Amino acid sequence: MCGVAGMVGFREASPDHLDGIGRSLTASLAHRGPDAMAWWVDVPAGLVLAHTRLAVVDLSAAGAQPMISACGRWVIAYNGEIYNSREVARDLPGIAWRGHSDTEVLLEACAAWGVENAVQRFIGMFAFALWDRNNRRLYMGRDRLGIKPLYYGSRGGIFAFASELKAMTGLFGLGAADIDQQAVDSYLQLSYVPAPLSIFKGVRKLLPGHIIQVDEAGQRESCFWDLRQVAQLGLSKRQQMPEAEVEATLHELLYDAVGRRMIADVPLGSLLSGGVDSSIVTALMQAQSGRPVKTFSIGFQEESYNEAGYAKAVARHLGTDHTEMIVTSADALATVPDLASIFDEPFADSSQIPTLLVSRLARQSVTVALSGDGGDEVFAGYTRYPQVAAQYRRFSHIPAPLRGFVAAAAGKMLHRLPNVALAGVSDNPQYLRTRMSKALEFYGESSFEAAYQRWLQQWAPTHSRFSRETNDHFDARWDDISRMRYLDMRGYLPDDILVKLDRASMAVALEARVPLLDHRVVEAGWSLGGAMLMNGRQGKVVLRRILQRYVPANLIERPKMGFGIPLGDWLRGPLRTWADDLLTEDSLRHGLFAAAPVSAAWREHKAGRGNWGYRLWTVLMLQAWLRRWC
Repeated sequence: MCGVAGMVGFREASPDHLDGIGRSLTASLAHRGPDAMAWWVDVPAGLVLAHTRLAVVDLSAAGAQPMISACGRWVIAYNGEIYNSREVARDLPGIAWRGHSDTEVLLEACAAWGVENAVQRFIGMFAFALWDRNNRRLYMGRDRLGIKPLYYGSRGGIFAFASELKAMTGLFGLGAADIDQQAVDSYLQLSYVPAPLSIFKGVRKLLPGHIIQVDEAGQRESCFWDLRQVAQLGLSKRQQMPEAEVEATLHELLYDAVGRRMIADVPLGSLLSGGVDSSIVTALMQAQSGRPVKTFSIGFQEESYNEAGYAKAVARHLGTDHTEMIVTSADALATVPDLASIFDEPFADSSQIPTLLVSRLARQSVTVALSGDGGDEVFAGYTRYPQVAAQYRRFSHIPAPLRGFVAAAAGKMLHRLPNVALAGVSDNPQYLRTRMSKALEFYGESSFEAAYQRWLQQWAPTHSRFSRETNDHFDARWDDISRMRYLDMRGYLPDDILVKLDRASMAVALEARVPLLDHRVVEAGWSLGGAMLMNGRQGKVVLRRILQRYVPANLIERPKMGFGIPLGDWLRGPLRTWADDLLTEDSLRHGLFAAAPVSAAWREHKAGRGNWGYRLWTVLMLQAWLRRWC
C-alpha cells in the first residue's frame, strides 16, 4: 500500500517547479510509503504524478512507481492491491512482463482494455491516477467499497489529487477561510465528514466505485459499481437456493477472499479482537497457512472494555502465534495529541485510538495485516439494527404528518417544562430532558431513513441538516434491516470505518486488508435471506454457522462490545486538562457551531450529571483539528 498525489495545469511548467511540487507531495505522504519516494513529470502538460511506496508485492525495482506502460503512452501512480492480478495477467497475452507486481498488471490492463473495462475485472482495493500522454487526459479511480481514499479539487487553474488531505492542504494553501460549513454541520451530526464533501470548500472525495476523467475540457465522473443496483439485484434473488447450499457457497467464497489477501512478499498477520468477524478471518487464514498465523490484539485495564481474553482464547484454539498488549490509560492517551495530524479531517470515532494502537503493535512484526472490518454492514451485525426497527415501528402506524405534529408539540412542552417538574422522575433533569427530546425527534421523523439518521446523530445542526436518503427511494423489497445496511454501507462504512482503518494503519506503514469487503462477498451478502442474517436480535447468523466449523460457539457467543474505550471516564480524569483547554469560551468563539450547548454538556459531564463523552469527543476532535490545521 502506498500514497499517491499529483497535479496538472494543462500548460507548460518549468521542470524545477514541478520537481519542487513532487518533492513536497511525497514528503507529506512519506508515512504511507517509507520504502521509496518518487515522482514523474510531464513538462508540457504541467503534470506531476507522485508516489510513496510501501513495498509488499514484487519488492524489486520492477514494482517501483510511478510506472510507465510498455507502449509508453500511460503512466500510473497507484495505491492498493489487485488480488486477482495473476488471472488478469493471463488474459493479457503478448506482454513482456518486467516483474510480478499488481501495479504493472493494472497498468497494462487499462492500456489494453480501457479504464472502465479494466476496473470491472479487478478484485481488490485501489485508488489510482492514470495519465494518458497522447490525449493529455487524467483518469482517477477508486475501488467499489471505498477502502482506499482519494481526494481531488481545483484551484487557480490547477487540478490536484491525493490519498490524504494534508498533501492538498499544502499545495492549495488551505486554511480557516476555506472551511466548508456544510461539511462542519454534517460532521457534528455524524462524527465524520461524509463523501463527497471534505472539510474544505473546493476539495472533494471521489465516491467509491467511481472514475473521474480530467482534461482541458473539464471533468467527467462515472460509476462502474453501483451499490444500490447491487443491493436491489441481491434482494430480488433472495431465497432462490436452499440455506445449506447458500452457506456452503458463501463459505467457499470467504475462503477464497481470505486466501487471495494472504499473497505478499513480506510478513503478514491478523488483527484479532476475538469477535465473529476477526475470528472468521483468522480461522480461514490459519486453515490455509502452513505455519501459525501471527495474530495481534490489545486490551484495556478497565475490564468492561477488555476483549483481550476472548482474543487469546480464539488464538489458542486456532494455534496462532499470538501477541497481546494490555494498554494503560497513559498508553492510549499518549496518542491523542497525534490524532489531528493522522486524521487530517475532523474525525471522531473514538475507536481510532485502539485501532492505532493495535496497528503499531502489529507493525513491529508484520507489514500486512488482515482485518474483519465490514462484517457488521455486510452481515447485519450491529445491535442497533433490530433496536431501531422495533422502536420506530411502535409508532409507524400513525400518519407521518400527525406523528410529526405531536412530536413537535411535545418537544415545545418539554422545552418549557421547568427542571423541578422532572426532578421527581430523575436526579438529573437536564440529562433526562435531552434524552427525551432526542426520542421525540426520532419518532417525529417522516421516514424510517430519516429516523435512523436521527438515531445516530450526535449534535443538532447549527446551519443545515445532513440527509443521505428519502423514503421514496425504497420499494417493498427493502425491509428495515436492508435499509439500514444500505445507508451504513454507503456512508458510515467508507467514511468512518474505512477511514479509521486506513489512516491508523498507514500512519505506521501497515497495509490493512479487508476480506469481508471483497465485492463478491458483499454481493453475496445482499442475496441472503433475512433468516440467514438476523435471528431475533442477533445478527450474522450464517457467518456464525461458518465460524463454528473452526471455533466452538462458547468462545464466540457473548454480547457485542465493539472496539470501545472508557471515553467518558477519561474525559473526567486524565484527559480533563486537555479538553478544558479546547473547550474554553475563547476557543469556541469561531462561530462554526453554537457554543452554549457544548459548554453546558461539558459542565454536566465533568460534574457527573450526564454522560456526554461521545458528543464531546466530536467537538474536541474538531477543535483539535482547527488548532492543528487552521
